Order: sequence, then structure tokens, then C-alpha cells
Amino acid sequence: MIGLRYQLKSIRKDKMCIISFFLPIVMAVLINLVGTIDISSIGELQFGTIKDNLSTQTEQWLSRYGSVKQYQTESHLISEVKNIKTNTIGVVSNGKGIQTIVYGNEINAIKNVAKRLPRIFRLKGNLKNTEVTILPKDNVLEEFQNIFIAMILITAMFMGCTFNAMNIISEKEDGISFINEILPQTRSQYIIQKIFIGFLCGCLSSIVTVFICLRISILDMVMMLLLIVFSTFISSLIGLFIGKLSEGLMIGIIYIKLIMILFIGAPLLVYLLGFDIRGIGNLCYIMPSIATFKGIMEIIDGNINVIKEAVVLAVHCIAWFLLYMTLDKRRSLFFSR
Repeated sequence: MIGLRYQLKSIRKDKMCIISFFLPIVMAVLINLVGTIDISSIGELQFGTIKDNLSTQTEQWLSRYGSVKQYQTESHLISEVKNIKTNTIGVVSNGKGIQTIVYGNEINAIKNVAKRLPRIFRLKGNLKNTEVTILPKDNVLEEFQNIFIAMILITAMFMGCTFNAMNIISEKEDGISFINEILPQTRSQYIIQKIFIGFLCGCLSSIVTVFICLRISILDMVMMLLLIVFSTFISSLIGLFIGKLSEGLMIGIIYIKLIMILFIGAPLLVYLLGFDIRGIGNLCYIMPSIATFKGIMEIIDGNINVIKEAVVLAVHCIAWFLLYMTLDKRRSLFFSR
């Protein structure tokens, strides 16, 4: 118990652990704020006209396809069209039709609209009886928000790895590791003491993040808690490996960053490539974060059947723990404590 109190006190001195704890929570708050912002208007067409140049009917027709803004003179309109910060399409009268003005630095989609708009205007009379169904706009960020949430949760679960690794490395540099060698504690007590704080902080950070990001049922929360507990335990164990194998602070930080990139990058890559995790695809579960990511996505999508992912993570917990115990028994060859 005294050792655990000492570990808790050391958290206040380690800025990286404090940042690792609060970073996912801050990110969760930000993604909630961003998720409420509708940026679909960014893809809306923008038309510029000259005052009293087009008829009211023509401007009303343009407003059906995008926003219309009037300018006092032709020079003002051309200046706006040339502005690289906007994608404004200039529209002026051309006899019974219209003519579009673009500068040439617009994206291809804007250029194509400007090219076809005069022809569409000429044909608009023949399209009066055509039935048009306008679908509601989707929030541009909504499709990716769930992925961001899953990545933030994995980052929160990774906190245990960061704390345990940095804690052991700090003890090595301060000479405390030599004191640990002569303390009256068993190997199991030492491992539990080192795992517990990182595991606890990782779980707390993840649970707070879940409450901020998601509105899920009690049953979903139970399944999410299983994923959090198993994933954070694995992360804490990996932190012990990094701490034991690292000879110095910079080496430890490099190891942590590499493992973090693998933890976050592997499931994201599998998701973006649309890799089918069935049959031979089950080999992807060698990386535990893939099971975590898949389980989180299933829960977000309303599917509580994440037993497979929970079992995979439980197997990882047992395998990593047994591997650490085996190597720790031979610490003269692998570890130095």
C-alpha cells in the first residue's frame, strides 16, 4: 500500500503522465463541439452578380443552386472572382442567356459548373415539368466522427503504457531501481504495484472520455467497460516491457511513440482499406488495438455483440502477462531492475 501511495505521488511530478491523462478528455470535448458544427455549407456554390444586371427571376433561379451575392460594379465582381480565398462564379447577362466568369485557379468541380451553367439556363424552360427530389445535406464531419472517437479512446487506454514506462525509466535514472532490489517485496507485488497505477489512470481517462463522447445504454457501457479494462491492462503491461528494456529517457520515448503509432495506425489502416477481418483476416487480431477499435465501432453502431473482441483482448492479457513473468524470471538475460 505504501508503494502505491508513492506511485500516486509521483504522478504529480510527471508532466507526460498528466498530459497523457487529460489529452483524450480535452480531445473528447473538442470533438463534441466540432461535431455540432455543420460545415456542409463549405460545399455550397457561390454566385456573384452585378447589381441590376440580371432579372429577379434569373437570380431566384441561381439561388436554387447556391448563394447569390450582388456587387455594385463589374470590377468589384471580377476582383471577388480573382480572390484565391473564394470560389465565386461570376454570372452576368448575355442577351437572352447568361455568361459565367471564372479566374482559372478554381477547383475542377467549380470550373465544370461554370462551363455548363449557361447551357442549363437555356434548357431550364424545357425542365419545368421535370420532378426533382432534393435530398437533405449530411453533416460532412458526421461520417468521420465515430472514427475520431474510437481513436481518442484508444489514446486514453494507452495512458497506462506511458505512465508505467516513464515511471520505471525515471527510477532507473534516479537509482531507485537498486533500492527496489533489496526491498522486502515479491516479484508479484512489484508487478502489481507497477501495473496498478497506470491501469487505474488509463481506465479513469477512458471512462471519462466515453461519458463525454457517447450516449450509450447501460448494457453497452458494460461491454465498453470490458474493452477498456482489457485494453488498458495490455497497455500497462507493454509499458513495463518498454520501461525494462529502455536504457534511457530518449530511448523510452522513442519506444513509446513507435508503439503508439502501431496501436493507433494499425486499426485505422485496416478500417480505411476495408480489410475483411474474417477467416485469414483474423490474423489482424495479433495487434490488440484492432480488436479494441472494432469493438468500439460496433458499440457506437448499436451492436452490443462484442464478445469476440473481448475474448481476443482477454487472450492478449493472459499472453502478455505470462510472457512478462517468463522474461522477468530470466531478468539477468532480458531485464535489469
